[in-house]
Amino acid sequence: MTLGSRLTTEREENMKKRVLVYLMTAALAVSMVGCGKGSESSNSNEEGYTIGISQFAEHGSLDNCREGFLAGLEEEGIKEGENLTIIYDNAQADTGTASTIADNYVSQNVDLICAIATPSAMSAYNSCMNTDIPVIYTAVSDPEAAGLAKEDGTSVGNITGTSDALAVTEQLAMIREVLPEAKTIGIIYTTSEANSVSTIEEYKAHAAEYGFEIVESGINTQADVALAAADLVTKVDCITNLTDNTVVAALQTVIDEANGAGIPVFGSEVEQVKAGCVASMGLEYYELGKQTGKMAAKILKGEAEASEMNFEVISDPSLYVNTAAAEKLNLTLSEDFVSGAYQVFDEIIVE
Repeated sequence: MTLGSRLTTEREENMKKRVLVYLMTAALAVSMVGCGKGSESSNSNEEGYTIGISQFAEHGSLDNCREGFLAGLEEEGIKEGENLTIIYDNAQADTGTASTIADNYVSQNVDLICAIATPSAMSAYNSCMNTDIPVIYTAVSDPEAAGLAKEDGTSVGNITGTSDALAVTEQLAMIREVLPEAKTIGIIYTTSEANSVSTIEEYKAHAAEYGFEIVESGINTQADVALAAADLVTKVDCITNLTDNTVVAALQTVIDEANGAGIPVFGSEVEQVKAGCVASMGLEYYELGKQTGKMAAKILKGEAEASEMNFEVISDPSLYVNTAAAEKLNLTLSEDFVSGAYQVFDEIIVE
């Protein structure tokens, strides 16, 4: 072989090697890109969704809402510890704290905020107004009065949820059955809580139909409850409680004052009856929370936009009775009344 031929052959071999190296490098690059996409997808699945739960106060009905909310999500395939991370905070009945909690969730860029009770819902909506973070609420008695929904039930923005509107006429009818001679019903409420104000007006609108007069007592803080209760029990035949968060947090104070005066307290949901209210035509807050969780799942999965969903309600209240609370007051409940209850408690459970 001549020198020229040998050099040509070497150049050809070197060229083949360079092409082979180029092809291997390209193939490796494509493989790495593919692996990168696969890893991103895998991490996304592992991380799943992040939800901030802002609960306004710590009491049984709101706790039940939170537990039901998680159960509703789980039924739709979104489970904490698997594809769901929960950040939970309690405002301890302080509106300023509720606002701070909501702002913190926005800074963490959560996928959704669940706000339990009206003040938390209003705070979350205000914090998320200029973001893409949807808000879902529960235990909001009057979304319209709170500025979270329009008159037709449609949303005012990227927010929806469930309402725990009280069954006022059913409650009045129940109280009339238990106390056929009663004339006055006392109600303690927080003047700054929109739900309570609107519910008071509904009670006033229907009270005369059942032969009652409503005697209201407005408070500003939990510290006002004791004085309000002590004064109210001297003026009324019984007290009916709302889902007012501030008052519920001091429910035992109200019950103790009423028991001392020998008058019954009627609750607005099952946890209040467990705690010593005689009876309630109330909602099951666990089921309300579950309903909210299912709505949230649709939003997270991209099946619906919060802004396109009307708020929902549980329309049929259930009768809850505490025979021990009645006995403490020497109050006789008919067998038909007790047997017609959805749930009967024979002890007072104070947590």
